[in-house]
Amino acid sequence: MNTTDDDDALPAGPFIGRESFRARVRAGLAAAGRAGWRELILCDASFEDWPLGERAVLDALEAWARGGQRLTLLARRYDELERRHPLFVQWRRQRAHLIECRGVPTADALAMPSVLWSPAWALQRHEVLRSSGVCGDEAARLLRLRELLDGWLERSSPAFAATTLGL
Repeated sequence: MNTTDDDDALPAGPFIGRESFRARVRAGLAAAGRAGWRELILCDASFEDWPLGERAVLDALEAWARGGQRLTLLARRYDELERRHPLFVQWRRQRAHLIECRGVPTADALAMPSVLWSPAWALQRHEVLRSSGVCGDEAARLLRLRELLDGWLERSSPAFAATTLGL
């Protein structure tokens, strides 16, 4: 993470390790809540090792949601997210009008990007198994990641309904 005196500074540069990845996700979502980023895209094959069920993350997402922005989730499958992050699933049901969930069930889990993207900052894991990657606010990287995500979104379809209707 950055070693600046500014407590609100977002991390930039490479990272390695699951806890380092999780800390950067927390920092990015906290910044989204503070700054009111208008759009977020979270992409991962399963979100199983993201800290989405943590109270601090949910508080950051709730702060972010007050501005009426859009969140897009893109995953191969959502069963691990449902199993590991029930508090997030409950929060998502309450905020379904702000959240679009898309799926690419035929994707190779290791080929699918693992990204937290916003117009202001992004995080990308290059190696999911080692949780290594890079984060920052460089405009060229933000654009490349958005183009990558747009390609995956084009191949996706609606998934992970907020409610299940039954007869």
